[in-house]
Amino acid sequence: MYAVIETGGKQYRVEVGTELAVELLDGAPGDALTIDRVLLVGDGADSAIGRPLVADATVIAEVVRQARGEKLIAFKYQPKARRRVKKGHRQELTILRITDVKLGNRSAAEESRVAEESAKTERQRLEEAAARQAAEDAALAAKLSARTPKAEAETKEKAPSRRSRGKREAAAEEPENDATAETEAKPGRRKARAAAEPDEAAADETAEADEAAEPAESAEAGATTSEADEAPGPVPASEEATTPSDAPKRRRTTTKKDE
Repeated sequence: MYAVIETGGKQYRVEVGTELAVELLDGAPGDALTIDRVLLVGDGADSAIGRPLVADATVIAEVVRQARGEKLIAFKYQPKARRRVKKGHRQELTILRITDVKLGNRSAAEESRVAEESAKTERQRLEEAAARQAAEDAALAAKLSARTPKAEAETKEKAPSRRSRGKREAAAEEPENDATAETEAKPGRRKARAAAEPDEAAADETAEADEAAEPAESAEAGATTSEADEAPGPVPASEEATTPSDAPKRRRTTTKKDE
């Protein structure tokens, strides 16, 4: 529920719990004030409009404190007259808190209190349901934790039998694996022997060819050395200079001057 009130020549829309600053009213902090000038009262889709005031409608407010508004500057100026006027002003205010809006037998404060109680009971109901669910979860967890050691003990008892069974199976599989490995190794050995025989034959043929080639190489080497000894060497430059030239000498001709 809300209302529109008039105070200090101004109109304000208020509801329970609203704090507003109005022009100065007589009253000390904590005093209760009743405002009779109610122009409108509304509650959802229903509303009561006054002409100009709503009958049997009042608003109760509590004085919170007395205060002053922001500073305002009033400055007057007249050109060519040397007139300058500056004034400051702070409005005196009263801070109010709305505690109740009444219309006939209805009270907004009472309705809000009932709504809060119903919300509280709903909250308590939800909390109780949550606590109940938590208790059930705790009981289930305790039951599971008590069952877990038994299961672990059973698994430990069963574990040795499984291990022994696995050992027996492994021991039974070992002879089969050995026999299979031997049968698989025999064809491999035969293939290795067959591959090694041609290699040995080729090696023998290569050795025989090397032995036959050695006498021929030694004979060629001896012939080469004899030919090198028989071939004349180069003539030294000094001997070439001392040997007489086979070219014919040029005969000198006599001239008249010699005569």
